[in-house]
Amino acid sequence: MRKLVTVAAFTASTLALVACSGAEEAAPAADEAAATDTVETETETAGVLDASTATAEQLAAIDTVSEELAAAIVAGQPYADVTAFNAKLLETLSPDEAAAVLETVFVPVNLNEATEEQIRLIPGMTDKMVHEFEEYRPYADMGEFNREIGKYVDEAEVARFRNYVTL
Repeated sequence: MRKLVTVAAFTASTLALVACSGAEEAAPAADEAAATDTVETETETAGVLDASTATAEQLAAIDTVSEELAAAIVAGQPYADVTAFNAKLLETLSPDEAAAVLETVFVPVNLNEATEEQIRLIPGMTDKMVHEFEEYRPYADMGEFNREIGKYVDEAEVARFRNYVTL
């Protein structure tokens, strides 16, 4: 997240300097910087990678995933569910390290079929939210999920949860 804020601040500063200077020569450099920043931002905000389909290169680009771990994750693909993926992580990582990886690499949880154990693996999940996720089953669509879970958390948190769930 800090990288995203830094990239946004750098881009805004660069664009402000170019606009204030009136120099047309600086525009191509600013465009190149903006293009590079856009690629980095898209990579960082692309959401959570699906552990069953991510490539070793995508995984190794994540701070919490070493090249060795990326290779091990790819070797175990596809994963039956997030508990199977978590078990793979726990073969070489501590529970805290595995939880850190699950924030950015996950196997989406089917809202209508997931076990309590699978729901609990969603980063930031509390006992109350596990109950709420289960209470509104079956979900007809993601709009219903947004409405029901939105009663308990703000829109940003609902959007974050959507990175980890599917129907």
